[in-house]
Formats: sequence, structure tokens, C-alpha cells
Amino acid sequence: MENYKDSRGRPRVVITGMGAMSPLGHTAQESWQSLLAGRSGIGPITQFDPSELPVTIAGEVKDFDPSDYMNFKEARRMSRSSQLAVAAARMAIADAGLPEPLPNRERVGVLVGTGVGGFEVAIEQWDVYQSKGYHRVSPFAMTGYLANMPSHQVSLVAGSLGPINTVVAACATGTQSLGEAAEMIRRGAADTVIAGGVEGLIHEAAIAGFARMRVLTTTHNEDPEHASKPFDKNRDGFVLSEGAGIMVLERLDHALARGAHIYAELLGYASSSDAFHVATPDPDAIGKINAMRWAIEDAGLEVGAVDYINAHGTATEINDVSETLAIKKLFEEQAYNIPVSSSKSALGHAMGGTGALEAIFCTYALVDQTAPPTWNYETPDPECDLDYVPNAPRQMILRTVLSNSFGLGGQNACLVLAQYPNGRDKDDTAIESENNI
Repeated sequence: MENYKDSRGRPRVVITGMGAMSPLGHTAQESWQSLLAGRSGIGPITQFDPSELPVTIAGEVKDFDPSDYMNFKEARRMSRSSQLAVAAARMAIADAGLPEPLPNRERVGVLVGTGVGGFEVAIEQWDVYQSKGYHRVSPFAMTGYLANMPSHQVSLVAGSLGPINTVVAACATGTQSLGEAAEMIRRGAADTVIAGGVEGLIHEAAIAGFARMRVLTTTHNEDPEHASKPFDKNRDGFVLSEGAGIMVLERLDHALARGAHIYAELLGYASSSDAFHVATPDPDAIGKINAMRWAIEDAGLEVGAVDYINAHGTATEINDVSETLAIKKLFEEQAYNIPVSSSKSALGHAMGGTGALEAIFCTYALVDQTAPPTWNYETPDPECDLDYVPNAPRQMILRTVLSNSFGLGGQNACLVLAQYPNGRDKDDTAIESENNI
């Protein structure tokens, strides 16, 4: 008989639907397949003229037409982040086999995080005010750029009347959103939560700001596909990206009762603070270590249970060294036997959307028993000396994976995802046979 409670007596949380709108594809599955195949989502910027900037490349969601997913008039009143979130949410809801609006709406929650929300709306409407005056400012300016608008718009699509929230945690947003959504279910506030992260930040002001921080790569404008080089000795910064990743999370017994397809289980979650510096990681990596350790403990596992780590892996010089150090300190000698890879090598860094998209990749990794690669890894760095799954996906036994997100402001968040049914209930011989490894 199925055990509906985890080791702490809390309701178990499973993933029953996924949707994505990313530089790698217009669905979760397409994005995953592109990552495995090395089809980079990074290319020349088309959303504005970047010729006056030192960076002319980004990870854009290509050929996105919001009217394919929502009413054209409604779309015009939304920020790009809200549009992307609605598109991904509609896909996730359909993938979960749920109708719109959802039944039992008081038991459906929404938690979609974003780093900056409708950033471009605020800037555009300020420009309108400056050039054309007060009477030309859109009455939808304020509701366009508020950070909680993606959650609001998704709740309209779902017709949900349950708890609604928004996480704003810089680069850790998507991961923390999914973790906090699982907590909604664990504490009994909802049976189903539509959750994830989104960012629509390909804007000249954002590029200029990050370039002035010296965190973007400026040396690969002519070779965008190879611009993002996580953990490589010649890395020199991340590539700004955009996108949305949305999951349908459900209480296990609720999902089974309706005959839902279950992709994986969200087993553990934790967040932590560096309390060190707004942009520079703590040199001792204490916050990162705490977030990873606490997430594994929350999952009711020992450190040795982790089979694969999806790294934050931004391709900045300091971050990649810091994350490598954290992994080595926590896992000790075992660290050298754990595959660690960065999806940002093909995806770029989608800020608030990144963690949710990477959680989707971790889920597919469990389903397909395949660790995704770190692309563009050519020159080893003595300070980054782990197994980064270079330049090719790797078939292997995966039962439990860890997904890391570490953001500006010292925000750290980690998720532990596991096979469903739990692969640790079987012996390794059976797993090998089932996956033809």
C-alpha cells in the first residue's frame, strides 16, 4: 500500500505537469531535448538594437507570439514575464491532465516567482511620461510591472481561489518558488499548486547594468553558441537569458486518486542566506553548504544519497569556484564521484526563471535516467576540478538529484527531486535492467 506521508509525517509532493517557454524551445520537452542535443538558445539580441553596448548576445525566447496562448487584448496589458508565465502555465496544466478552470478551486494555489517582474513596462511608461506627458501614460502601467502579476495572471487562467504568493529572490527565485509551493501542500493549505519562475529581462537597461557589474561575457559576441562556459578555465561571465518554467505540484494521494501521471517527487527543499555581500559569494561558501545540507536533510536522506547535481554554474569566475568549493566541503571525497553540470551552458541565465527551468531538466533527468551535459567545457580549471559531464549527456542510474540556485543578495535555494516510485526501494540490478544502462 502506498505511503502518502514522508519520513516526517508530512504529505508527499509529486510533479504531475510541466510547461516551459525558453530559449531552448516552446515546451518543456523541446527545451530538454535541445539541452541534450547541444542546440544552444543563445544568439544575437533581436528585441532591441544592442550596438552601443559591449554585449550583443542573449538567450531570447524566439518567435514567441503571446496571442497563441491568450487573448490579444489581454496580452497587450501584460508584461513579457506575465505572457511567458501564462503560456508555460497553460502547458503545465494541460500536461497534468487538468481542465481550465480547475475543479475544487479553493484547494488550488499559485506561486510564480520573478526577479524583477515587468521591468520593461516601468521603463517604457516612464519614457512615455517624459516625452508625452501624464495623459499618455497607460492606466495599466502599474499593474503591468508589479512582481506579483505573473502569479495573478496564472491564477486567472487556472481559476484558482487558494493561496497565492510571489517569491522575489533574484537568481534563486524559481527554485525557492517551487520549494515554497511544496510547503503549501505539506502544511495542508492546498492539494495542487501551480508553481515556478519567470523572467523577461532582455532589455538594454538590464544588459547595461549587468555589463557594468562585469558579470556578463563580453568576448563572445561573434560566437554566441559557445559564449557560456561554466566551470571552464576561460569563462568570463554569464549570458543573460529569459524564460518561464512552470510545474503542477500535487499531494501524492490527490494525484493518485485522479489517475495522474507522476513524473517525479519533490522530496526536499531549503533556503539560506550568505549574509556576506550583495554580489560576491562568501569565500567559505557557508550559505551554499547550508542550503544543500538542509535540503538533503529535509528530504530525509543522507548526503551520500545524491546521484547528480544540477549546478547553479553561471560561468562567472568567482561563482563557479565558490559552488565547486561548497560541493567539495559538503560531500568531501564523494564530491569527485558525483556528476555536476550546468544547464546555463546552453540556456543562459534566465534569472528568476532559471531555477524552475532547471528543476524541469532535473525531472526529465530522472525520467530518462540521463545527466545533462555542461556544453562548451574545453579547458579544465584547477580550482574547478569536479566531474562536470562535459559536452555530452550521460546515461546513468539516477534516483535522487539536487538542484542548486544561488542569487544576488546571498540568496541560496536548493531542491531535492527523486524518482517516483522511489528508486531506492529497488535494488540497483533492477534499475539497470529497467533503464538498459
